[in-house]
Amino acid sequence: MSLSRDQLEARLQYPLGDALPEAGRARPVAPGVKWVRMGLPFALDHINLWLLRDRLDGREGWTVVDCCIARDETRAQWEQVFANELDGLPVLRVIVTHMHPDHIGLAQWLCERWDCRLWISSTDYLMARLGSQTTTGFGGEAAAAFFASHGLNDPESVAKVRARANYYPSLVPGVPAQSRRLLDGLVVTIGGHGWRCISGYGHAPEHMALWCEALGVLISGDMILPRISTNVSVYDQEPEADALTLFLDSIDKFLPLPEDTLVLPSHGRPFRGLHERIRQLHEHHAERLAEVMAACREKPCSANDVLPVLFPRALDLHQTTFAMGEAVAHLHRLWHAGALQRSRDDQGVWRFKAA
Repeated sequence: MSLSRDQLEARLQYPLGDALPEAGRARPVAPGVKWVRMGLPFALDHINLWLLRDRLDGREGWTVVDCCIARDETRAQWEQVFANELDGLPVLRVIVTHMHPDHIGLAQWLCERWDCRLWISSTDYLMARLGSQTTTGFGGEAAAAFFASHGLNDPESVAKVRARANYYPSLVPGVPAQSRRLLDGLVVTIGGHGWRCISGYGHAPEHMALWCEALGVLISGDMILPRISTNVSVYDQEPEADALTLFLDSIDKFLPLPEDTLVLPSHGRPFRGLHERIRQLHEHHAERLAEVMAACREKPCSANDVLPVLFPRALDLHQTTFAMGEAVAHLHRLWHAGALQRSRDDQGVWRFKAA
């Protein structure tokens, strides 16, 4: 019998306890590292952002890691952080772990506000530029057609997804015209310490986590979260992707790091227990894959058919689009592994059955 989320979380250690940073303030988590927490208007109602004391091109200041979505409330919170937490020093650069709106939404504003450069992987930079100008992946006609091909084809749902054409641009209205490229293995010197980039796939095109051996700190972004499992989805722009395999292979890249690493996740609280959490994530997906496989043995299933298997609770539209992408990802891992076969029915829906 699988353990509950609370039981799994009890196996991790939270050295900072339950206290959270106040709005517009930051909380120190390691020498030269501060934790900022901002609200989100979604079911996942917050994001963690990080301030790193820095020196760049002879100037003292701060590096910001991740930005939150573009909205007036967030800009106001940032202004409070600037007034309260920067010790009168400027922001010298903005590092973004990946291109999802809660991470890159205000990157352009921050870079213009402080006349500084965005640092990000080139893959996520280009996808963010594309997403802020089109409807790719998150809504609009292409997304509606993709989800319909996986069984979410009732007129109401199709219309709602189609109507979300402005979803990404509304949260990421622009992306800086220039960037500095982060690469796997690149060591960025921040505040006199080396922070090594560790690439990750499956959640975003080319996610970059940051590991500082001297401080024993990992800024994990969305790759390693302490309480919830990272969304791993297949989107319309890469419709045959094996995103879940990419994700599971990616999290194993963190196993060489010490077990007592202080993990700074994008959602939830800073924790220790990195290896334990990686094991939990593997077990979680193994259980979900077994459930999907069992459903497909009973009858050929679409992604929409396995939604209640993976997500038994009620979902709103925002959650449904993420859930559909994740259902496809689980089906595709089994399909790419040869455990499932897929075929298209007379309504154009992909259905998967045991091989």
